[in-house]
Amino acid sequence: MDDSTTFLQSAHSSNDCFQYYRMRIKKNEPGKKSAQQRVLPKLEGYIVGAEPFSELIEVPGSVVANEVTEIRPEVSGRLVQLNIAEGKTVNKGALLAKIYDGDLQAELKKLQSQLAIAQTNEGRASRLLEIQGISRNDYDLTLLNFNNIRADIDVVKTQIYRTEIRAPFTGKLGLRNISPGAYVSPADVIATINQVSELKLDFSIPEKYIGNIGVGQNVNFTVQGSDEVFAAKVYATESNVGLNNRSLLVRARVTGKNAGLVPGTFAKVKIGFQPNDNAIFVPSQSVVPTIKGKQVILYRSGTAVFQDVEIGGRDSARVEIITGLKVGDTILTTGIMTTVPDAKVQLGKITK
Repeated sequence: MDDSTTFLQSAHSSNDCFQYYRMRIKKNEPGKKSAQQRVLPKLEGYIVGAEPFSELIEVPGSVVANEVTEIRPEVSGRLVQLNIAEGKTVNKGALLAKIYDGDLQAELKKLQSQLAIAQTNEGRASRLLEIQGISRNDYDLTLLNFNNIRADIDVVKTQIYRTEIRAPFTGKLGLRNISPGAYVSPADVIATINQVSELKLDFSIPEKYIGNIGVGQNVNFTVQGSDEVFAAKVYATESNVGLNNRSLLVRARVTGKNAGLVPGTFAKVKIGFQPNDNAIFVPSQSVVPTIKGKQVILYRSGTAVFQDVEIGGRDSARVEIITGLKVGDTILTTGIMTTVPDAKVQLGKITK
């Protein structure tokens, strides 16, 4: 073998060695590690636990009089008497206003005179019938006339009664809208009367709480201009949910002292529901909003698993989970927006 051949073999071997080491160095370069060799970021986790919880919600409401109605006349006419004592309490049946009824009174006197004559004729005809002095048909005509006049008197008395405007129940009168001597019709509101000895509270709750409220439940409320907390007890609910606001109208009766409460006042109603001894709460930032609802990211054996959940109440930093989680589950609280389903993750700090 001559010197040239030895030189070529040596160069070839050196080139192979160079390529070998070049490939080794390239393989071990930073940033070229395989997925298995990559260092996973350490995320924070939260271990799910159970705790007692009683949800408290606040909804708007209105104080309502036990009974309220507008006082209107039944017939048209001129007011000859007006006994509306503004802001005063009146008893049921008290005469509040009187419409002119002179023509009806005259008609009544006329009919009463006719009734007296008809009654005398009926008595005379009855005695003649007993001795067969008149026929049965003649007596029946006399009796019919007597009964017709008596019926006419009842009609006129009813018309006179309708000219009297009386309090439908014991209550407090509002401001009057009509002056004495005015001509009124059934379309005119003379005043408003409210029964304020008992008050009610009307408020609406979202439909998701319908199953948590019932007859006999106690609620508290406050009104503007007063620091006092009033109490009420639910006694009825509407028969259907409102289509516009998806809420159920609830009515409660105000209990205890109600001094200072005025019907129509705006109220802030606080409702406490039945305590749940096994409520599950998670940090608010761990809940992922989606098109279909809400999700959390479970940590299972180093893998991120997206889990659908249903949320309930919340406080300043936590959200109640109604379904989707159980005690002992571990969820991620950081890296929420960068984690993809079934991604490999590593836990660092874990809280409970």
